[in-house]
Amino acid sequence: MTKTFAFGEGSVELGPDGAPVAFLHPRDPGRVHLLSETLESWHGPDHSWGSGFVITPEGSGRWQTANAVDWHADGVAAWHRPRADLELSIDRRTDGDHWAETYRWTNTGDRAVEITGLAVNVPVHDVYDGARSALARGCHAHVFTGGAWSWILAEPMSGAAPLLGVIVREGSLWAYSVESRNRRTSSNARGHLLVHPTDHARNPGAFGGQPILTLAAGESHTLSWELGWHDSREAFLAATDPPARLPSLTAPLGSKLEVELAAGTRLLSGETAARHGVQHLDLERDGRTSRTAVAFLAPVRLLTEARVERILHEHRPVERPAPERYAFVPVDTRTGLRQTENGWPDWTDGAERTGMAVLLQQARRRGWGDRQAIDDALRGFARFARERLVQPDGSVHRGSRPGAEPLRLYNTPWLAHFFLDQFHLYGDGADLDLAASLLESGYALGAAGHLLIGHPEAVAGVADALEAQGHPERAGLLREALIDHADRFVDLGADLPAHEVTYEQSMVAPLVSLFATAYALRPDERFVAALRPAVTWLRAFGGPQPHVRLRDIGIRHWDGYWFGIDRQWGDVFPHYWSVLTAVALRRLPAQLQTEESRRTADAIFAANLVDFTPDGRATCAFVMPSCVDGRPAHRPDPLANDQDWALALLLRTAGPSVSSMTGGAGAGGGALTHPRSPL
Repeated sequence: MTKTFAFGEGSVELGPDGAPVAFLHPRDPGRVHLLSETLESWHGPDHSWGSGFVITPEGSGRWQTANAVDWHADGVAAWHRPRADLELSIDRRTDGDHWAETYRWTNTGDRAVEITGLAVNVPVHDVYDGARSALARGCHAHVFTGGAWSWILAEPMSGAAPLLGVIVREGSLWAYSVESRNRRTSSNARGHLLVHPTDHARNPGAFGGQPILTLAAGESHTLSWELGWHDSREAFLAATDPPARLPSLTAPLGSKLEVELAAGTRLLSGETAARHGVQHLDLERDGRTSRTAVAFLAPVRLLTEARVERILHEHRPVERPAPERYAFVPVDTRTGLRQTENGWPDWTDGAERTGMAVLLQQARRRGWGDRQAIDDALRGFARFARERLVQPDGSVHRGSRPGAEPLRLYNTPWLAHFFLDQFHLYGDGADLDLAASLLESGYALGAAGHLLIGHPEAVAGVADALEAQGHPERAGLLREALIDHADRFVDLGADLPAHEVTYEQSMVAPLVSLFATAYALRPDERFVAALRPAVTWLRAFGGPQPHVRLRDIGIRHWDGYWFGIDRQWGDVFPHYWSVLTAVALRRLPAQLQTEESRRTADAIFAANLVDFTPDGRATCAFVMPSCVDGRPAHRPDPLANDQDWALALLLRTAGPSVSSMTGGAGAGGGALTHPRSPL
């Protein structure tokens, strides 16, 4: 039995305990916004909306079923007892426009209680159950736990209004965590999201530091938020009443980052640009503290040359015989030890590790790094790829280990583009011929039914090179194949085929690139018409949070497990494939490009630089939540593996203007500027 209460143009359905089980809107009737026990077998009452847990030094407890429920005409009140000396009252009610919830924890004992962990479940339906279903029913949960400035935006995966927003009005959230992430939920479900007034007990340093909440006898701690429907991101963000606006979240070392403070807000803390990386900013308004994060960045050339040096000296398995010694493999940054494959496909010496070779090429094309060492490494890798990765049928293996393996078409365009760039560097026509042959074989093996990362760019580049070298017929056939490929996906609409993940940002970004590349070859308005919704789907993956690791960064929540050494599921922010959104935005036809889309592309590339250090170290995954299934996270995985694609694609896409992103070669002090003008 459920009860329904209206707010705004929509409504909320409450279960017998008074907890929301669905948020509904007549303009989007198929979307319930919350996980369902009927649809997700791994979801149950333990993670119902508003359930949670408390941790104290004296003991811990959870709440789920209410001890008492009191229904009202405009809502419901419920009471829980997670610990003998701690009472939780939850008041939920509509004011007509909003759905408001107040959680109040009261110390009913006779001595003070220290709360070191406090969590509330917000089970947004962030699930990839196939493209059409995800677009029709799923929501991207964009979470920002910035203290008093905290909110959650449940945005339809289609990117279409209405959007459901949760805005904290009293109290603070300092972290979020994820549960139910394991082999069962795997890569197609984000899991259960929990938000925390504190997660100090499990990860005290997460998100810049977690507080301890001390309640004297009889004292209460309150968290209140309101939910509302919004017609756009801009309308939602305005409703959050931000204490500051940050037009940019990154700045070069030695420069100033502008922070526009709202009236009554002051900047409490924030490191200057003395070092490369993420810096937290604390703000205060009306006695409430907020926190966000920005980044000051070393020059791209410095980061690239340092990374190239590491790749040359640490990532090549020189202990192997030739040609395997010319491959690139992951490295454990804690020890500098090269990581063996261990039978794990995402640790092979091929596939995504090709990104290291591509980065060397991009450095070499700019004259960065040790020219002779890079030349030797690239020629060695080209030999390795020819002899160990490319198969007689034109398919590309994941690595050099012999034996049968499933066909993986992703590997083909990466290697094809590598050989194209080898041709551009060294002028050997055999490299261009191999690049073209790989793409031709890819189409023969079924590439036209897939959305492969880098494939449209590889086809366009190889075709241009073939024509320039006097092979217009071969170039024309590749272009025709790409146009037919695009036509096929125009006809499919939202029925995108499942890939390694059934629906994801790294499917939609190649879709956008495919349509944009086809339009450049054949200016057919069908491609522009298909691009408009596809770009909206793509942009929906990245949220509007004012945090350098989050804003516009596509959600990916499985790569830490597959590619890292800690084997940890959970949101990876930023993940290097988030730059595919930037690549796709830069390929849009002129009539779809805007100043905002260009700024977004630059910002995505810049944000990914935080996963590299000026001494050449790197991480394949920064797992963002404070904890995942109770294990502390919010830290970089120690494995340097496949992340070099972020730098490589920045250089390949940006061209000679890349230096403007992070300034010149200098480093040193810097400062924040914060004009005190109202927002």
